[in-house]
Amino acid sequence: MYLGLDVGTSSVKALLIDDDGAVIGTTASPLSLSTPRPGWAEQDPADWLEAVETALVKMRTQVGTAFDAIKGIGLSGQMHGATILDDEGVPLVPSILWNDTRSAEEAADLDANPVFRRITGNMVFPGFTAPKLVWLERHFPELFARVNLVVLPKDYVRLWLTGEAITDMSDASGTSWLDVGGRHWSAELLDETNLTIGQMPTLVEGTEQAGRIRSDIAQKLGLPPGIPIAGGAGDNAASACGLGVIDAGDAFVSIGTSGVLFAATDEFAPNVEKAVHAFCHSLPGRWHQMGVMLSAAGSLDWLANLVGQTPSQLVGGLGSELRPPSIVKFLPYLSGERTPHNDAAVRGAFTGLSRDTSTTDLTQAVLEGVAFALRDNRAALFGDGAVPERLTAVGGGAKSQYWVELIATVLGIPVAVPVDGDHGAALGAARLGLIASTNTDPTAVCIALETADNLDPRTDLAPAFSDAYANWRQLYPSIVEH
Repeated sequence: MYLGLDVGTSSVKALLIDDDGAVIGTTASPLSLSTPRPGWAEQDPADWLEAVETALVKMRTQVGTAFDAIKGIGLSGQMHGATILDDEGVPLVPSILWNDTRSAEEAADLDANPVFRRITGNMVFPGFTAPKLVWLERHFPELFARVNLVVLPKDYVRLWLTGEAITDMSDASGTSWLDVGGRHWSAELLDETNLTIGQMPTLVEGTEQAGRIRSDIAQKLGLPPGIPIAGGAGDNAASACGLGVIDAGDAFVSIGTSGVLFAATDEFAPNVEKAVHAFCHSLPGRWHQMGVMLSAAGSLDWLANLVGQTPSQLVGGLGSELRPPSIVKFLPYLSGERTPHNDAAVRGAFTGLSRDTSTTDLTQAVLEGVAFALRDNRAALFGDGAVPERLTAVGGGAKSQYWVELIATVLGIPVAVPVDGDHGAALGAARLGLIASTNTDPTAVCIALETADNLDPRTDLAPAFSDAYANWRQLYPSIVEH
């Protein structure tokens, strides 16, 4: 048996697979998000450890003796989170997360230094890790002077499990300290932020062994001691491993809290001017591109909380038949935006409201706004060139056939919905745990999932949605100007 642990923003998920890659059990433990000031997003790293313990207690209850047969563990997690430790391994501040925009000014300063784009092949976004450390130095220099180690969320869990500070290439790509093409820390970039390689975790490929579980922690969790732990991956690269998106031309769309259009590449292919993320894949010698929006299913969650319904109730109110574009328009920039705008200050908006506007109208506008933002990402990644033959959908939003068909229509690309697609990152982590423990060929493990549904673009509605998208694109400049 092989265990995958995914340290997400809203929960820690645990997933168990057997030697054949079949899912044996899956559990989750919720996490809460702290927003002490506008634009801030934090979590207490201790909450991740507690959630891991809870998820594993549930897993043992669910799978029984299969739990005792675990031979390898893989980790995935939310990217970019600055978990800043002193020389005793104690967090100096709560972990500053991927959707925290407090360091927008610091990010702009680093991005204006051409060495960052040249070495990383990426813009320095406010959500990335490096500007958060610059922010800490500017505002709390006494705390910055005590920084001994900076780790990412999943690697804080690894540190607890193994006592070793290690990260993988895919997660490290989102720090703004990695030479992404060369797959190593850049001493030059670290020096620009007054840090050293000694304050960074050791780098490994996601398929390599990266520590073994300590005997005291193994006993605490009811696991066999000495289990090897894979390097693992950032959540999107892990999802790609779970979906079999590893070869050039493979792609997926994630409709989670954030939204991602992910395309695997066989070489490092930066596209900085379009605010595209060009990162290492979790498999050696492979890279990927991503267009990223910060509030995808998170926008629907926001509306659901606002009106006192669940997201599924809201989407259910639309029915099963795809509707023509709504008069009401929604900009899903609730936490700012990355691709293609790199604008931490912009905020969301509804337009076209009237006295007759209903909750159903708002729901339709939110789903369409997210789909239009994903079309912005398609333009950034592929331009006028060839697009993937199909996308695989993953994330909570992929459970809605209406939303997936809408995205297929707006993007003009067929979308496949896999069986158990919501397990993407945790499944990918488990697969990496299997590879690291058995030295199995990654291409034999990271295979595509069985398809539950295939949704083609609605050609009868495509022209109307193209026109609606063109109108929607005029909204961002208008709100920025005002």
